[in-house]
Amino acid sequence: MKIADEDAVLIKNLYLSKDWAHVSCWMNFLTKVGNWEVSTAFWRKSARRVPRETGIHYSSVHRIIHCDLQLKCFKRRRAQQLSEANRVARLTGCKQLLKRYDDSAVDFIWFTEEKVFTTEPLFTSQNDRVYVPVGTKKRFIQPSCLLRTRSTFSKAVMVSVTVSKMGVTELMFVDPGVKVNGQYYRNVLLPQQMIPAIKQVAGDTCVFQQDSAPAHRARDTIQLLQRETPDFIGPDLWPPNSPDLNPIDYKIWDVMQQLVYESRINM
Repeated sequence: MKIADEDAVLIKNLYLSKDWAHVSCWMNFLTKVGNWEVSTAFWRKSARRVPRETGIHYSSVHRIIHCDLQLKCFKRRRAQQLSEANRVARLTGCKQLLKRYDDSAVDFIWFTEEKVFTTEPLFTSQNDRVYVPVGTKKRFIQPSCLLRTRSTFSKAVMVSVTVSKMGVTELMFVDPGVKVNGQYYRNVLLPQQMIPAIKQVAGDTCVFQQDSAPAHRARDTIQLLQRETPDFIGPDLWPPNSPDLNPIDYKIWDVMQQLVYESRINM
């Protein structure tokens, strides 16, 4: 059986620490499953989970990972799963966009997007801790200290913005309680806010972009854009399931979200 270099270093450290039980356990793992698969699965676990499952002290695991194996950790992130049909559609749409707009024309594309901000702040449970004196039992701690409650229906506001290399418009707020359907999008957002704001910055030299939301791809919406904009990227041209192509989606909203929830919102 061939042992990978990473596994050999791990076994060596276990051997030097006289941890015969875990040396045997690790060798059995390699024998039954195969060294590469085990190593991949093992190192996908966090440095805190590995000690719990192997019984090795956390400091030893940390030393093995960073000093002996010289590995660097990257946190896995969620991403939208794409089917083969999605991949083909994205590739086809991107090729059509590249064929229609060269590098110089990209500067005139105005990207648009909407987002809902709630009064309830976002938080990461991993960083939300309560420290109490050693020996304190959980039943003696106030429930309000251990539970983070969230209202079922929190107040929210929808915000829209358009950006391009030429500049950025002001934030456009949707009236509270208003549902952004096709009628509202065509009668209020587009003619009264988005299009005038873009023309104020870019004049008649602009390309309007929007995703394929139902209100965006409606026939009446397309006809309005044909009348009121010099050029626009239609729903048949914009690649589906492609928030990574819109700078508002993959960057601007994240920055704004951090600023909005930096301090607690009191209503």
